[in-house]
Amino acid sequence: MIIAAAAILAAAVSCTEKAQVEGTLASSPDSKVVFKKLAGGSMTVLDTVKTGSDGSYSYKMEVAEGQPEFVYIYDGDTKVASLLLQSGDKVKVVSEANGNYTVEGSEESAKLKKVEDDFAAFMKDFTSSVEAEDGPAASRKYVEYYRSRVKYIMDNCKSLTSIPVLYQKINDDFPVFGQATDAVHFKNVHDSLAKVYPDSKYVSVLGNETEKRFNLLSLQQRLSVANEAGFPDAELPSIDGKKVKISDLDSKLILVYFWQAADAAQKMFNQDVLLPLYKAYNPKGLEIYSISLDTDKGVWASAVKSQALPWVNVCDGLGAACPAVGLYNISRGLPVAYLIDNGTLSPETLSSEKELRSTIAAKLK
Repeated sequence: MIIAAAAILAAAVSCTEKAQVEGTLASSPDSKVVFKKLAGGSMTVLDTVKTGSDGSYSYKMEVAEGQPEFVYIYDGDTKVASLLLQSGDKVKVVSEANGNYTVEGSEESAKLKKVEDDFAAFMKDFTSSVEAEDGPAASRKYVEYYRSRVKYIMDNCKSLTSIPVLYQKINDDFPVFGQATDAVHFKNVHDSLAKVYPDSKYVSVLGNETEKRFNLLSLQQRLSVANEAGFPDAELPSIDGKKVKISDLDSKLILVYFWQAADAAQKMFNQDVLLPLYKAYNPKGLEIYSISLDTDKGVWASAVKSQALPWVNVCDGLGAACPAVGLYNISRGLPVAYLIDNGTLSPETLSSEKELRSTIAAKLK
């Protein structure tokens, strides 16, 4: 029993080891540095560490075997180092007053630094071309950089540093990998990393993004061969049993909305979000084609009547087998919606109150 317990303890220790960072911050002696960890799409603070009179500091954190962590060091609001720490790493970081830094003892951290340096150099050149109103030069620099990033992720598909490359943005509306066909690159990187880091939360999030991008790619491919309506048309029975097509609606903006009446939160979404939006924008040209994916049509009909939902409500009782699910690639995460603007489908999905409000307001000013 004692031997077995010791073996279990030893295994636990080996699975969750510490990574150690020894650093020097030349610009901030007798100060503090903040360690932050990437979690989802935001940063969480790990700890605040004091620096010595020479700017030195030391920090240890737990890093599970096979689950490297993206860790960033800040001096106030200034990032002074980016690290990709693996279990057992012993890293040395020296940050200069000008913002430059060196890192030793972590091959992945060195790669991450190179990725960030390459992007910063590209942005400097690209921005200078834009400011000089030299469109051809800006386009050429983007294409050259894009190709270099494709080469990077192909050469480093088993390195987690490929993930931040895939998410680089020139601005909020201009991601480096913004083409629908870039879904293939996301999939290649995800599938390679999943073999090396099957338990990594970063790989899991990348998998979700890959699925979303492939859904978008599939939708755009269907739209390219769609009929003149410019969107996948659905024909489903309304509350009175009569079938209604999306193309029957004569409105400037049509919200194709997928939901389930059996979910109380989604019923509240009707009341708190959709009804106010409809009242505000229906006079300006908004119509809603609301597709219920309930299998119990009685539950759906009761919800529609009790909430007095004024838009087009349809349901065939087939749930996930509803033909519209395949047409619009609805795989998970209800409620979700698409917008048809003047007969043309916008490929982006809308699933939050903020997205709905801002997008509809922008299109129906």
